[in-house]
Amino acid sequence: MVLAQHIEIAKRSTKLIRFVTAPLLAATLLAASTTAFAAPTRADAEKDPVLKAMLTELDRSMTQLQLPGFAKPFFIQYRIEDLDDYQTKAEFGATEGGSHTHQRIARITVRVGDYKTDSSGGRGDGALELTALDDDPVALRSALWAGTDQAYKAALAAYAQKQAELKQIQNPPQTDDFSKETAVISLADLETLHLDGKAWDEAAWTERTARASGLYRTDPTVKAGEHEVQYSSAQFHARATTTWLVTSEGAIVRKSAADYQEGFGVGTQAADGMRLDRSFASVGTSLKELDTQEAFEKRAIAQIASLADLRKAPLVEEEYHGPVLLSADASADTLKSLVAAAVVATRPKMGTDARTNGVFASSYHARVLPDFIDIVDDPTLATYDGKGLVGAYSVDDEGVPAQAVKLVTAGKLDNYLIGREPVRDFTQSNGHSRAGLTSAARPVIGVMKVTATDGLSIDDLNKKLLAMAKDRGLKNVYYVETLGGDVPRLLYRISPDGSRELVRGAELDDLDQRALRSSVEAAGKDLYIANYFGDVSETVLAPALLMDDVTIKRANEKNEKLPFYPPPD
Repeated sequence: MVLAQHIEIAKRSTKLIRFVTAPLLAATLLAASTTAFAAPTRADAEKDPVLKAMLTELDRSMTQLQLPGFAKPFFIQYRIEDLDDYQTKAEFGATEGGSHTHQRIARITVRVGDYKTDSSGGRGDGALELTALDDDPVALRSALWAGTDQAYKAALAAYAQKQAELKQIQNPPQTDDFSKETAVISLADLETLHLDGKAWDEAAWTERTARASGLYRTDPTVKAGEHEVQYSSAQFHARATTTWLVTSEGAIVRKSAADYQEGFGVGTQAADGMRLDRSFASVGTSLKELDTQEAFEKRAIAQIASLADLRKAPLVEEEYHGPVLLSADASADTLKSLVAAAVVATRPKMGTDARTNGVFASSYHARVLPDFIDIVDDPTLATYDGKGLVGAYSVDDEGVPAQAVKLVTAGKLDNYLIGREPVRDFTQSNGHSRAGLTSAARPVIGVMKVTATDGLSIDDLNKKLLAMAKDRGLKNVYYVETLGGDVPRLLYRISPDGSRELVRGAELDDLDQRALRSSVEAAGKDLYIANYFGDVSETVLAPALLMDDVTIKRANEKNEKLPFYPPPD
């Protein structure tokens, strides 16, 4: 067994820098020009009882942790997530109850070996422990101690296995296993589930969701169709997450974020048994950014009313090949599905010559979109057009400051999103490694902004769509207003005179990365804000897209029988 290199831990009080979003020089000048500015230190961090317990145990682990005859850890990271989570759901006008949970989970990562070859991968990626909510230092340190012992044993086993595997491959790894990054201290204020200083009102949200889920039978404008509704539900989800992170390299991070989502869904069946579903969600970084109750209910009523139109809408019978206009809403979903996962860089299988994994693995410097499209992922963009972006953050979950990354310039792929596991040509993290509550950190988009040079207004895009129909002698073209996966929820067939007809029962075919590269004819100038509330929240800012050639065909779905008797009154 090769002994690990001894890594000298620099003194945190002198070697650490304060995290800022501006370049270091600007930060230095700012620090010199104002007495109010003070870079946080380890002493500042230790005023937080959670960070103090984590740092104390980290120091002890780096000093004392070594199994006789085996390598010491060269790197340890402690990450504690505090999740304050409230959810309530209602259906058919009545609450199904709510839950308010509060928990803390520690994730411990131990690496043995060195930066070039370490224990990462497979079993060597860490351990999980539930930990105390009341900041008790002994309880916190005990959970970290237990997890560190477990993670260290797993790392030793994984390191030995990797050493054996390396002897069996012809091509050595192209990059180091782990990148060296400058340690930062970043201490953000804590977020809580409050609004304007008012206490959290769970009863009000329980009542609000119940009312929304019953609009199909209480609102006079849609009540006539209540017996056609097979489900009507509303949900509210609020989450405040605080992350404490420390590493043996000296990084100390406290960050906190709150996300809110109110959603509505309603469904029915057409006379032929086809299921018809509508849904929407209002998402924001504060309660103020959600729809007001009046606005939310107005949107819900519109969704309910659309079911009657969908039930009467004709089916798409003939397969269509031709121009399709995607609304900015539909475009955001499409770009998230086709681009977001493709632009992340992850370590390829050992022994291969690949740069990374995924559909863009061999597309570096190649054209992946038309030359009038640019894409930047900028997690430091906290708001856009006055609205908070849930994908924004300042420091990632490996302690690296977030960076704006130009992914696609004039249609060519210029960069990838990467964490601290280097790949060929990308040896440093660009601050895009994030983690769910119990998962290891991985590269993921933050705020992916898609823009078009000389973008068109929606009116001009419609005119261009109709002009394409005329030039090709088509009897109709299509407009996708909303998507659910690759299935249009609202799809309109457009005649040459511009009249629209709602149709149903279709799916989009061959809308893939190849279509994005060669079939985007034009794009809009206005960006739609798509906030995706999830285990790792993301944001996409996207324009409408006019596609030159997309296939629309009849969805191959099994229609279920209608209910044998009507719902209760």
